Amino acid sequence: HFKSKGNECIKANAKSCGECIQVGAKCGWCTDPFLKQGEATSTRCDELESLRKRGCSGAKVENPRGSQEALKNKTVTNRNKGAKKLRPEDITQIQPQKLTLSLRSGEPQSFNLKFKRAEDYPIDLYYLMDLSYSMKDDLENVKNLGTQLMLEMSKITSDFRIGFGSFVEKTVMPYISTTPAKLLNPCTGDQNCTSPFSYKNVLKLTSNGQEFNTLVGRQQISGNLDSPEGGFDAIMQVAVCGEHIGWRNVTRLLVFSTDAGFHFAGDGKLGGIVLPNDGKCHLENNMYTMSHYYDYPSIAHLVQKLSDNNIQTIFAITEEFQPVYKELKNLIPKSAVGTLSANSSNVINLIIDAYNSLSSEVILENSKLAEGVTIAYQSRCKNGVTGEGEMGRKCSNISIGDEVSFTISITAKQCPKMGKPETIKIKPLGFTEEVEIALNFICECDCHKNGTENSDICHKGNGTYECGACRCNEGRIGRHCECSTNEVTSEDLDKNCRKDNGTDICSNNGDCVCGTCECKKRENPEERYSGKFCDCDNFNCDRSNNKLCGGHGHCECRVCICDANWTGSACDCSLDTTTCLASNKQICNGRGTCECGTCKCTDPKFQGPTCEICPTCPGVCAEHKECVQCRAFGTGEKKETCERDCSYFNLIKVKDRDKLPQPGQAFPLMHCKERDANDCWFYYTYAVNNNTEKEVHVVETLDCPAGPDIIPIVAGVVAGIVLIGLALLLIWKLLMIIHDRREFAKFEKEKMNAKWDTGENPIYKSAVTTVVNPKYEGK
Repeated sequence: HFKSKGNECIKANAKSCGECIQVGAKCGWCTDPFLKQGEATSTRCDELESLRKRGCSGAKVENPRGSQEALKNKTVTNRNKGAKKLRPEDITQIQPQKLTLSLRSGEPQSFNLKFKRAEDYPIDLYYLMDLSYSMKDDLENVKNLGTQLMLEMSKITSDFRIGFGSFVEKTVMPYISTTPAKLLNPCTGDQNCTSPFSYKNVLKLTSNGQEFNTLVGRQQISGNLDSPEGGFDAIMQVAVCGEHIGWRNVTRLLVFSTDAGFHFAGDGKLGGIVLPNDGKCHLENNMYTMSHYYDYPSIAHLVQKLSDNNIQTIFAITEEFQPVYKELKNLIPKSAVGTLSANSSNVINLIIDAYNSLSSEVILENSKLAEGVTIAYQSRCKNGVTGEGEMGRKCSNISIGDEVSFTISITAKQCPKMGKPETIKIKPLGFTEEVEIALNFICECDCHKNGTENSDICHKGNGTYECGACRCNEGRIGRHCECSTNEVTSEDLDKNCRKDNGTDICSNNGDCVCGTCECKKRENPEERYSGKFCDCDNFNCDRSNNKLCGGHGHCECRVCICDANWTGSACDCSLDTTTCLASNKQICNGRGTCECGTCKCTDPKFQGPTCEICPTCPGVCAEHKECVQCRAFGTGEKKETCERDCSYFNLIKVKDRDKLPQPGQAFPLMHCKERDANDCWFYYTYAVNNNTEKEVHVVETLDCPAGPDIIPIVAGVVAGIVLIGLALLLIWKLLMIIHDRREFAKFEKEKMNAKWDTGENPIYKSAVTTVVNPKYEGK
């Protein structure tokens, strides 16, 4: 953030102190002749902190500040209703009343504005009524409005005035019928109506309620053709005809009562009226005479006139047209809408409620601002409610006698073209009081007054010498205005800007102005080119640890100027040898030399910042064994104190012995093989790497002697016994089969050798005897 603002001042390329202070509130101009060769006049303009660093003393920095002064600051009126009656102009509701602000570009000026609703503040109320035929019954109820309203309003204020006006429509076709009979009586049948008119001011504002009743009682209803009415013409005349209406500089209320819509700008074309409303008063004998000549006013035109005349509008509208008039209320500031009963019987309550809602809100508005001037509001309302932005302009729920305050901040982004003072006004909407603010712009430095015109310092009087620099006359340039703009491009002058007759003008880092190099500016205000040929700068020196001159020196003309005890092209070589002392108080343990604060070990076995570490010396393995055990496997004698004693090395686990680092690297390495309490071997390497960090690589698995495996043995024995048993059974079975077969063969053979007839058994005697009958011849 600091840099970007610094850039703003430098980038502006300010040629004079006045130009410089207009860039922003953070820019200052150094009047001291502190410029180096090749630096342009505009480098005098820089951020204040940057100028101080560059060696410009505070007394020599021009940095005018804005100021403010209250010219009129009357306190707000505190009084009770019963107190002595004051004239409206003696009541103060807003404080201060007049201010002068001196604005410096980019620097806001803030002031507090108080607003207090005065008790018993006078009120003027003008009742503007639609007298078209549909309002016939309403007129009856309004006839007694004066005295009743006086009575009710006396509870709010002791100084109340009331007036009455009526409107119908423009007196041209097609809004009204222009046949002679209808012009005399626009109503049908036996109804007796008066001629139509645009707007009539019946009663000027008066404090006599009875007079209101009498005059309103005499009013007759009229009529027109179309539904919307010409109410806007009437509102415009009420707003701008202050003298005819009798408005005072007090709270002004306009009650607009109707049961229909409204015509607005552009609708006049129907009646052939194309001239826009001129926003001026045209009342003759209290009648509006130009309704046939000027079109209806636009809403924006009405808003402007109502606001200019501090009139607050109350729309008393029937239920049917509520949505239309609610939209209209959003466009007209400080206006309210109330629902009128069909016969206007509730009009008094409606007016009282609307007045309370209007007066309980204060909204600030300001007049047109000059170019480059901005305004910001912050409100502090009742009960600690605060608002900013658009909400900072208003406070709601203010009762009579309540005080609220606003903080208003005004900022100028630039000086107006002519640098003339401007005036702006801030006022609460609907009130006559306002704050007048005169704005003066600081466009020049104080030293500008003491400038010497056509000074000899500025090359024979070609410029004004002011604020430590030359402000050149028209057509002259250069630090001392030594050149005319016509000569700038000539070849001869460029010669003086080339170093050693080379081709580069100002080393490509600047412009040749009048034979003198003016160096370019850098994004970073800390970085600058300088020198006769802009060949020097303070940022192109050697770096160390990404710092210019290692942070131990400063850069001048691309060469590091080192602080004490530092040397080298980037001031990175320390002459201090205390960092090389070993624990035995010898420099580099007697095994190396101290260079730039670090040891270069001459014995390759030794390493580390003080050449005390010897990773390949005998005993290294045993020395680290316990710690490796507890860090890698959580075992060993040091497992309880592992955190405390063994966090001096980085542990890296590897899968197997092949993954361990092998000798031949840039730093010595020791391979170790140690045995733990369980007769297991573990393997690791110990080394100190180039960053002097101790590194231990460990094989994550232990190599333990294997014991006999019981299960296979038992299984083998059991299987052996079972298999032998089976084999014996099989052999026995086989022998039995062979034996049986032999016996059977033998039996078969003997059977074949048997001698007897096998047909009949010789021992067998049959029980049957056969006798042959001799006589039987077989027939």
